[in-house]
Amino acid sequence: MYLATTGRRDAPPTPTGVRRRVPGTVLALGAVSLVTDVSSEMVTAVLPLYLVLGLGLSPLQFGLLDGLSTGATALVRLLGGATADRGGRHKQVAGLGYALSACSRLGLLLAGGATGWIATALAADRLGKGVRTAPRDALITLHSPPDDLGRAFGTHRAMDTTGALLGPLAAFALLSATAEAYEAVFAVSFCVGAFGVLLWLLLVPGRRSAPPRHEPLDTAGAPTAGAPTAPAPPRACGGLLAAPRAPAYRRIVLCAALLGAATVGDSFLYLLLQRRLDLDATWFPFLPLGAAAVYLLLAVPAGRLADRTGRRRPLLYGHGALLLAYGLLLAPLPGGAVLVGVLGLLGVFYAATDGVLMALAGPFLAEGRQAGGLALVQTAQALARLGAAVAFGAVWTASGPETALVAALVALAAALCCAARLLPKAPQAPTDPTALRED
Repeated sequence: MYLATTGRRDAPPTPTGVRRRVPGTVLALGAVSLVTDVSSEMVTAVLPLYLVLGLGLSPLQFGLLDGLSTGATALVRLLGGATADRGGRHKQVAGLGYALSACSRLGLLLAGGATGWIATALAADRLGKGVRTAPRDALITLHSPPDDLGRAFGTHRAMDTTGALLGPLAAFALLSATAEAYEAVFAVSFCVGAFGVLLWLLLVPGRRSAPPRHEPLDTAGAPTAGAPTAPAPPRACGGLLAAPRAPAYRRIVLCAALLGAATVGDSFLYLLLQRRLDLDATWFPFLPLGAAAVYLLLAVPAGRLADRTGRRRPLLYGHGALLLAYGLLLAPLPGGAVLVGVLGLLGVFYAATDGVLMALAGPFLAEGRQAGGLALVQTAQALARLGAAVAFGAVWTASGPETALVAALVALAAALCCAARLLPKAPQAPTDPTALRED
């Protein structure tokens, strides 16, 4: 495995204290994600109510459906990443994913309450997300300075989360205006998603064409001083794990899977809050807003902190916040305190983990292999979360929500202990052109 540096190695270092502007490509990607997230979160905000309260699905059935929609991205992530890397087709592949997700909203509108068609539409949405995520994140990596990756991902995630705030508000307004007509939500969501595809075509450039430089890493994942330029690693995603110089990257993939296997889906947490507080169904779409607001406020600061102090620490602390959220749901505290605490901690979790994980893995990937390498990390996480959703729904159905939550808390604590020992320190691009340093 080789470290890719996207900037020129002979360029003078950026003076300390000088703030570089976020690249225009990152802002364009953020604008598309903002619009697309308005579309997707309109559906996500009402979907648990529609399926569990409207159609009468059991928690186990909902877990299977939610897990299917998450797990459907697994192989497609790898395929999308490998296809995007081959020939630098990041824009084309990601654009196909955005279009597929937009069309899935039309599928929900035409499903008419049929569970099979709803499952197909949800799977199409997740397939679209799986196709687009790795190429999009690869574009962020390619168009950003290596030592500013955390900030770049944080800026993109902040714009993305702005859409996550606006989506539930739009869904709530539509439900109120149409006497809880879910079809109206699905129709407007489709139109907004189509607009996001148009923005992608107009604003986003293709891959960066600067020639890559590959520097070998030693067996600990650190750059080898004075080593000659090395050839690019294998194209196949499996070859990334098999590469003799990739033990640090393998540990990142393993930790993503371990932590994902103990991560309860947001929909379950919101259902648990609704059950705990006995919220009226009309207010349910507002629950994601609290977490999204905290995420929006902290995404950029968390990314900048990760660039300065090392990206493994925020990743661990973020999962620690999720662990505290599980504990709050079990604690005998007033409902208001539980509501504010859980939503706040959930926002901290996403701010400290979502973009940070990609920024942690990125420096271990050679230029021309970013999409495939990031896709492998995302796939490991997605498959693990599929198992977590099904297991949590099964335990809830068999033994009740409290037992399921205790099991999730214990599993996350164990996964955190393992990840604290396994996660490597990722190398960053140097500020001193004569030497490389680690986080």
